[in-house]
Amino acid sequence: MEQLSSPIVAVHGEPPTFCGRAVSQEEWKVLREIVDSCGLSRHELAGTICEGLGWLRPNGRPKARECYEYLNLLEAGGLIQLPPQREQRRRGPTSIRYSEAGQERARREGTLSDVSPVRLGLVTTAQERALWRELVERYHYLGHKVPYGAHLRYLVWMSTPATELAGCVQFSSAARRLASRDRYIGWDEERRQRNLQQVVSNSRFLILPWLSIRGLASHVLSVSARVMVEDWEEAYRVKPVLLETFVDRERYEGTCYRAANWVEVGQTTGRGRMDRDRTAAGPVKTCLVYPLTDDFRQRLCAGGRG
Repeated sequence: MEQLSSPIVAVHGEPPTFCGRAVSQEEWKVLREIVDSCGLSRHELAGTICEGLGWLRPNGRPKARECYEYLNLLEAGGLIQLPPQREQRRRGPTSIRYSEAGQERARREGTLSDVSPVRLGLVTTAQERALWRELVERYHYLGHKVPYGAHLRYLVWMSTPATELAGCVQFSSAARRLASRDRYIGWDEERRQRNLQQVVSNSRFLILPWLSIRGLASHVLSVSARVMVEDWEEAYRVKPVLLETFVDRERYEGTCYRAANWVEVGQTTGRGRMDRDRTAAGPVKTCLVYPLTDDFRQRLCAGGRG
């Protein structure tokens, strides 16, 4: 979600933006009418508003999660009053079951040729989702969190001498605004709003910690960049042209990304997507990008009023 000041106020009489786009007075009127008259839960309101206003992804599915968070921000700013939140089932680490499949294995060393071919399997089943969540919660320093917006997840498999798990990869919606990335692309605000869906974030990358396979991490990054383009386009009807990622400078140098030809473009400010007050002091991270097409700048800067 785009960062909004707190308390949230309409700027020059205009409602706050939703997903980087302006909300018209007519849309605002419909939103208020739905909230005030429908008697629905917050999640039901988000889905109804998306359907009523056409706030959909290119694949036709509603932007319900983004709308749900937008409504909560509006309420926090005193612009609307929502029904009380219903008690929800607990999420996060307590809802993740640890299994034998996710247990740490004996240390394994070698080179890429010792484990090739390496393949990525798109996570599609409940069993695969549970395993992916478990591995990321156990072994990734950020743990498992529900991704914001659109996302795809992969399990990484080695094939030699036998099929064996090697890691996890996740791609999800890009950051709404990022100064270093936006300068690198060279787009203006209008084109950023129009074309941001063509940028995708590599939001989780994990090679299981007992593996010490030279060249494996950079190879997985290269393979995943090729594989995800078709999968993302099939799932969301948008073809990505640029990937982004963020590396915690206090923990990592981003060596495997650089080896896979990712380009450093700058640093983050340490504020997260939901930092409405712009006061959060999170870790400063290195921002790297990976162009998926030679003409990514032309595509991302296309459109607008010229």
